[in-house]
Amino acid sequence: MIDTNKPYTALPPVVWTALFFIVFIWSAINPKDFPTWVLEVTPAVIAFIILATTRLRFPLTTLSYILILIHCWILFVGGHYTYAEVPFFDTIKETLDQSRNNYDKVGHFAQGFVPAIICREIIIRLKIIDSKAYTHFFTICFCLAFSAFYELIEWWVALISSEAAEAFLGTQGYIWDTQSDMAWALIGACSALLLLSNIHNKQIQTIRS
Repeated sequence: MIDTNKPYTALPPVVWTALFFIVFIWSAINPKDFPTWVLEVTPAVIAFIILATTRLRFPLTTLSYILILIHCWILFVGGHYTYAEVPFFDTIKETLDQSRNNYDKVGHFAQGFVPAIICREIIIRLKIIDSKAYTHFFTICFCLAFSAFYELIEWWVALISSEAAEAFLGTQGYIWDTQSDMAWALIGACSALLLLSNIHNKQIQTIRS
């Protein structure tokens, strides 16, 4: 049984919180475009609130906590510079003679990779689906639905504020940007299931014991 007074995690909450806020504060200092920064970091702030309120009642595996933290960092970097102007990916663009800054694809890969592990963990621990194959199928469907919903949010932002929309959308003139974003989320979800299922199973088993 889970000891609710001592949540399972090899990463102490105080360390996780410190690593979260160090990058968050850096991101908030003189961002490229403040409205865009708010839009980009809001999901990470929401995630922090959810994790803080559920930590004792339903602690996640260390793997999930680490992946969520990395995803938050990706959002913070994208919010600080805007996804189309992250310096390191500008360098990659120039070095490889690419047509655009592709940091947003890292974000959308993570948008599939990280939720896949979280979704999988909830399904297994709450015994929602017994079949391994259907667990993977539902997880991939969930990640695609999550990605599609995020694209809808981007569209709604574009309708509400054309000024904030350009930096938030980060399409950089690429007409297939929405489809490409969802494809990267799909690749991320499949990669997570292929690469991390075994280690995730071991951590889930530990948290159950």
